[in-house]
Amino acid sequence: MANMSGQPIFILAEGTQRTRGRDAQGNNIMAAKAVADAVRTTLGPKGMDKMLVDSMGDVVITNDGATILKEMDIEHPAAKMIVEVAKTQDDEVGDGTTTASILAGELLKKAEDLMDMGIHQTIISSGYREAAKKSADILKTITIDVSEDDTQTLEKIASTAITGKGAESHKEKLAKLTVEAVRAVAEKTDSGIKVDVDDIKIEKRAGGSIRDSELINGIVIDKEKVHPSMPDHVKDAKILLLSQAIELKKTEVDAEIKITSPDQMQMFLDQEEKMIKDMVGKIISSGANVVFCQKGIDDLAQYYLQKEGIYALRRVKTSDLEKLSKATGAKILQDINEISESDLGSAGRVEEKNISGTKMTFVIDCPSPKAVSIVLHGGTEHVVESLDRALHDALRVVGVALEDGQIVAGGGSPEIELSLRLSEYASSLKGREQLAVSKFAEALEVVPKTLAENAGLDPIDTMVEMKSQHEKGNKKAGLDVYTGKVVDMWENNVVEPLRTKTQAINAATEAAVMILRIDDVIASSGRGGGGGGMPEMPEDM
Repeated sequence: MANMSGQPIFILAEGTQRTRGRDAQGNNIMAAKAVADAVRTTLGPKGMDKMLVDSMGDVVITNDGATILKEMDIEHPAAKMIVEVAKTQDDEVGDGTTTASILAGELLKKAEDLMDMGIHQTIISSGYREAAKKSADILKTITIDVSEDDTQTLEKIASTAITGKGAESHKEKLAKLTVEAVRAVAEKTDSGIKVDVDDIKIEKRAGGSIRDSELINGIVIDKEKVHPSMPDHVKDAKILLLSQAIELKKTEVDAEIKITSPDQMQMFLDQEEKMIKDMVGKIISSGANVVFCQKGIDDLAQYYLQKEGIYALRRVKTSDLEKLSKATGAKILQDINEISESDLGSAGRVEEKNISGTKMTFVIDCPSPKAVSIVLHGGTEHVVESLDRALHDALRVVGVALEDGQIVAGGGSPEIELSLRLSEYASSLKGREQLAVSKFAEALEVVPKTLAENAGLDPIDTMVEMKSQHEKGNKKAGLDVYTGKVVDMWENNVVEPLRTKTQAINAATEAAVMILRIDDVIASSGRGGGGGGMPEMPEDM
């Protein structure tokens, strides 16, 4: 609202809510901290789980930060920014989502203390950015190199990611599957190793034990053969991938055919049959004995295919066709008339198996697969879903570790080392940025402190012991939450990719800085910025 010559001028729509200055900042920081606190108890191997029930009544039980924040119906705009931090962390690394979220919340909490001291947000932002940049340099001094052939270390990375996600009793088995799968799809390029975990297909099946889970050097398709008389398995498979239907095309415009005699009707049917027979004939002459079709297969075509002993699937998803192409070396063809022998892929065996009451097609023993599958078993649907999330995290972190070739010890040891070194760095700075860097160092302590709290340990005693070990030069000293002792985390097999830490610090810093710089919130009618259990913005006009 503006005021000219005593006449009020309204520039915002009626019902618009506006919050300014410290009120806006206070509301935003409170909302962001509330989100961070919501996932704080899930951090670490001793972290608790959350049960989330959506509007449809579907239940999700997890301690994965990204999943929790995604399932929560959060409306506050500042709170959504913390959700974005977790989402970005999940996309970039796959693990460390809770760490990134609680770090963002703690940075804002420390910023609030500085603002109460009269320090401007711009100075705090500048100090935080400087501290994040320095953190990256400090982290490089405590990294350990890892190579593609070091399967033992890669399995340790996978085990660390799986720990605390409901699969501890079988983490060795899952870690082994993870490393084998990632190494199978890893590609060497001029710029280094590239890993696309989308090339690893996970098929979930409730029933059986986690021990029954297996890696398939090929692709598993959740479909059965189109005709019961087709062979159950095909050895030395020559595979054809089609995105075109094996059936007659319908005309694009309405057409009418007048038939005046039974002979004409028979000729019409004979012609249709001949056209389908010609289509199948082209498939047979190419030498293919297995066909995966993205679209439909006519009943008559199914009959001719099964007569020739050809195994066929229809309505195969585009993503599965692409994975089959990578696994078998086959090209995805759009026109049956263009089939040649060189377009076919190969596999040692294609067979139909009954898995937990569902018939599935296995494409096995591919010569050099660039896409593989993991069949994941668990006692119940919820267990399998939990395993799937744990495996997703493990696959991502192992892939990231291979791409970067650098890892760090876990258990809160990098955060303590960063906190100590940043405190030293802060004392070398001039001006008020020194205070912001010092608070940034304090904020990093939230990770080991939370690990201790979630394990039922005294956080103050733990922090004192960890700092003491690091001051003595033991840079890998972290908290063993099972024994409550401060030990060498490298020897304790707790390791994480370097990118987990750098991404968490950068994402948390950027989100905190963005929230700090907001001093005016204008929300249209009905969007007060509250909701989802978050504080509402009061009217300021």
